[in-house]
Amino acid sequence: MATKAEKSAALGECSAKFAARRKANGSGYTYYDFMQDRSFDIAGPNPTPEEQKHIDEQYTAYLENQRRSNIAAAFAKQQQMQLEQTSLKSDAPATAKIPVPQERPKALGEAKPRCPRHTFSCEWPKLSESLGDLKKLFGAPSSSKGKKSESRS
Repeated sequence: MATKAEKSAALGECSAKFAARRKANGSGYTYYDFMQDRSFDIAGPNPTPEEQKHIDEQYTAYLENQRRSNIAAAFAKQQQMQLEQTSLKSDAPATAKIPVPQERPKALGEAKPRCPRHTFSCEWPKLSESLGDLKKLFGAPSSSKGKKSESRS
């Protein structure tokens, strides 16, 4: 064959006539079934009716295995989803029953709770008390309303 196109045409014609390819060692032919992605050993370049029947039976078994596998996978997925839903349902009431801790009321004379150092919420009462002491020390009136009412009388 002189041209590449002629070679391609001849190869296509050969592939159409003969389904199998000769084995590398020369002892028989191999038929590749792309639907099953596997090869079958056959006697000639094309499968005989018995060989074709065997290939078809193998394909039926292949389809049945695929169907079973798909059903098993779907069933496993369904069971997994049911387990997740069951665990979510059983977890929800359990978390709702857990009581939220509440601060107990202080008894009279009970010591103040310990606060971490340098936190505003803990330091503010001390600061406020100190400011009140400074006001008393310098004689500042605690209320301006009281002073105004005294000056009017």
